[in-house]
Amino acid sequence: MSDLVGGFRYLLAGQRWVFSNGRWLGVGLLPGLVALVLYAGALVGLGFGADDLTAWATPFADDWSEPWLGLFRGFLTALVFALGLFLAVITFTAVTLLIGQPFYESLSEQVDRTEGGEVPESGRSLWQDLWISGRDSVRLLLRVALYGVLLFALGFVPVIGQTVVPAIGFCVSGYFLTQELTSVALQRRRVDLDGQLALLKARRALALGFGVPLVLAFVVPLVAVFLMPGAVAGATLMARHLVGAETESAAEDAGRDSAGRGAGQGAGAPAVGARTAPAGEFGPPKSW
Repeated sequence: MSDLVGGFRYLLAGQRWVFSNGRWLGVGLLPGLVALVLYAGALVGLGFGADDLTAWATPFADDWSEPWLGLFRGFLTALVFALGLFLAVITFTAVTLLIGQPFYESLSEQVDRTEGGEVPESGRSLWQDLWISGRDSVRLLLRVALYGVLLFALGFVPVIGQTVVPAIGFCVSGYFLTQELTSVALQRRRVDLDGQLALLKARRALALGFGVPLVLAFVVPLVAVFLMPGAVAGATLMARHLVGAETESAAEDAGRDSAGRGAGQGAGAPAVGARTAPAGEFGPPKSW
């Protein structure tokens, strides 16, 4: 439960950070506005063409009598649009991050800078970062699509499909949304997609506490645009914590192994090569 609350606190801390740094709020809004226009156009087109699509996909129903033909195709049209809306929600962040890669990289670096300590750099060119971001987004979207198809099928199960399945859907979307947002900061720390997923798997409740409220807010596209800069800032704060906690755990394990061997080290001496964490490095962000 504490991790669920902690994830939500990171989300709030990120929003506070961007609203107290107005220039970065403006920088972070631009990619979201561009993505919003693209998605709005796509959904409008789907809305006008969904009935034609269902009619083309169901030629076997052409000879059905009314009202069964209208009810059947109307139901399928609603499902097609609902699926399109679902895909828009789960892909909006990935597309926005891809469009705004340079903007969000700068914003994330500034968050690291204001929080103190080193500001990690990937050492890669912009095009290399874009390629890695796009490749990882495709890999992630394939996973999300698999979950989406499964949940879509389970949605036809009476009672469960109308209660449990939507709740699971929000949790799945929130988890992967957190991964997409933390990837901005974790890629700069040269943590690949598998490493990112491993970090979040170890702190699943923290990821859900951050991502699920954001998914609920992102259902309203305009809200998503205004929350995106703060979401990137909050995800950077979370990434600092996750990487720091992982490093601290590795240092403690190394210390225990070294103490167990006891070769050439006095009782209580730090393990060779273990990094001693500066005070507060693994604690909550300063803005808390």
